[in-house]
Amino acid sequence: MRFMVMVKATKDSEAGVMPTQEDFAAMGAFNEELIQAGVMEAGEGLHPSARGVRVVFSGKDRYVLDGPFAATNELVAGFWIWKCASLQDAIAWVKKCPNPMRTDSEIEIRQIFSAEDFGEALTPELRAQEERQRQEIQSRAG
Repeated sequence: MRFMVMVKATKDSEAGVMPTQEDFAAMGAFNEELIQAGVMEAGEGLHPSARGVRVVFSGKDRYVLDGPFAATNELVAGFWIWKCASLQDAIAWVKKCPNPMRTDSEIEIRQIFSAEDFGEALTPELRAQEERQRQEIQSRAG
């Protein structure tokens, strides 16, 4: 199973407060442990929402909302993509994580859909297309 593990934003992260050298070292050690265990597939931090936008879809119309966005506790400050045997395994890894913020913080774990989750709606042709796209992405990242 694959999971997106999201570090929720805080007032500090939204204000652009950067991690300390000690914070980077602790998170680097944790990431190294994830990599050595074959869990971590990707992980990045995100700039504050003040530097982001949202594209809103309404029928055929699209419009752009500039950040910053309200409800800081609903924003994402960073993420990982992990491969774990179960949600319980992902929870166990998060419990080992150093606090990603200098204040109280939250990490949200969400399972990523796999092709099997979509049943008959994802036809063999669409599955083949998706697989070709994944291979193209991997070859470009290469």
